[in-house]
Amino acid sequence: MKHISFYLDFISPYAYLAFEELPQALMGLSYAVTYKPILFGALLKHHGHQGPAEIPFKRDWTYRQVLWLAQQRGLPMDMPALHPFNPLGLLRLAIAADAQGQPNRYVCETLFRHVWVGGADAADAERLRSLTATLAPARDSDDASVKAQLKSHTDEAIAAGVFGVPAFGVDDKVFWGLDALPMLRQYLEGNPWFDGPQWNAAAHVPSGITRR
Repeated sequence: MKHISFYLDFISPYAYLAFEELPQALMGLSYAVTYKPILFGALLKHHGHQGPAEIPFKRDWTYRQVLWLAQQRGLPMDMPALHPFNPLGLLRLAIAADAQGQPNRYVCETLFRHVWVGGADAADAERLRSLTATLAPARDSDDASVKAQLKSHTDEAIAAGVFGVPAFGVDDKVFWGLDALPMLRQYLEGNPWFDGPQWNAAAHVPSGITRR
């Protein structure tokens, strides 16, 4: 049985869609999933990237595309009242729900739908209090251990080569994005391509130009 580390941030619409699609995409395979909330903003800072919502035309396209993808898949999806927003409260709540900082699928589903179904303000303080009461985490979201585990998950993701969410870590490989789910399935099925030269060769293609 293969083990998947699913790196996610509830701020990401693609992470929501990938979360909803994962069971169907991997149906019939033997695998286990550990859900690891990470701070997407920290990835962006580490890699010197702007987020999709920080580039005006890309922002518009992203919102149009994810809404289209959701309706194509028959999934409920509404843009939250504000996006981007500060996801720390949701991430810490997810971490607080499990002693190891690894929330189960129910917790993640509840948090994703809090953001992406209904069109409300995902970071609203009253809604967050209500959500906390519903999930009844064993620890306080502001506990130092919760903050440390969120940082640890994020540092782990960076060390593994994760640069965006959703990302799926399996063995020594990372699969990024909603559209990587078919590729992930092929790897779990044992497709020999992943043991061939092309996977590693991609990392050694010389760059012909560097922008400053």
